[in-house]
Amino acid sequence: MFWIIIGGPGAGKGTQCANLVRDFGFVHLSAGDLLREEQQRPGSQYGELIKTYIREGKIVPMEVTIALLENAMLASGQKRFLIDGFPRKMDQALKFEEQVVPSKFTLYFECPEEVMLKRLMKRGETSGRADDNIESITKRFRVFTETSYPVIEHYKKDGKVHTVSCIDAPDAVYANVKNIFTNLFKDQK
Repeated sequence: MFWIIIGGPGAGKGTQCANLVRDFGFVHLSAGDLLREEQQRPGSQYGELIKTYIREGKIVPMEVTIALLENAMLASGQKRFLIDGFPRKMDQALKFEEQVVPSKFTLYFECPEEVMLKRLMKRGETSGRADDNIESITKRFRVFTETSYPVIEHYKKDGKVHTVSCIDAPDAVYANVKNIFTNLFKDQK
């Protein structure tokens, strides 16, 4: 069973997922982290391809990301996952659910671009990430807007989207997130 975590670059997905792992025992799989690890892995058949796509702010081919996520899920031996940063496009959502497992629901972190930009530029001062620069960030915002909103709309039609504003401080945002998950698990008992 998995929950999709979606939001623009810098919305706070990783921070909130860490809290959910701590409080609810999920396994957090960040598509971006898996892709960055794979590009650094010696002998990776996908390393250069991933590096090029990330540097250009483009979406890595779904077959690569799905394979990395599926392998990580199997290797964990667990059954409850937060998938962060994937799917980013409709075809990815449909393929992942067909090939791996259907999503339980989507948690959408809504955040204005100017707030995300400020966060990413600050993170870029220390992260060492190739995509934490103004050119890549601008491309990532455009890609998110063009490709991820249809995914959100698709899951909204199924009643699977919970939206959380991410303008406030991380602790205030998490209070809302925790409330959503507490109610969801209460309903499952």
